[in-house]
Amino acid sequence: MIGEFDIIPATADFLPALVELDRACFSPPWTSKMWEAELLGNPFSHVLVAVRRERAEGGDGNLIGFHCFWVVFEELRLMRLAVRESKRGQGVGRALATVALEWGRQRGVSRAMLEVRSSNEAAQRLYQGLGFFSTGIRRGYYSNPTEDAVLMEMNPLALPVGIPPRQVEGGWQRDNEGR
Repeated sequence: MIGEFDIIPATADFLPALVELDRACFSPPWTSKMWEAELLGNPFSHVLVAVRRERAEGGDGNLIGFHCFWVVFEELRLMRLAVRESKRGQGVGRALATVALEWGRQRGVSRAMLEVRSSNEAAQRLYQGLGFFSTGIRRGYYSNPTEDAVLMEMNPLALPVGIPPRQVEGGWQRDNEGR
């Protein structure tokens, strides 16, 4: 699967597909206005998308996953990471997170932080595999349903052990040869 997608910075053209995938993956989802603010109005926000390498006409079906993260001074905040259900377990989430970590590292970020639903064990395993560790619980943080958040941090920020990324136009990606 890794050789079948590219990771690129999102543009406003991706807005409908981001909203659709967010609705499929999160409760409550972000609204179109919230996504628009992340793409166009928040100076701290960065959105990466994983798109099929062989792109079909129409666009929306090309979006495999997304990662919205903020860079606030020396801190990288992982805000929202989602992968289309049919593509999970194939390295897309790990690639998106790794690209964000590398992006931050190159800009002098010293630590990364996130919150994840306590029931989302797959995401917790992903982040632990990247080098994050649990720092606490935020009780009742999530709604629909009400649930605790596990706080996770990587301090200092370090790239995951494995294949180094390579720069591509406008962003970072991994390919199946690891270059």
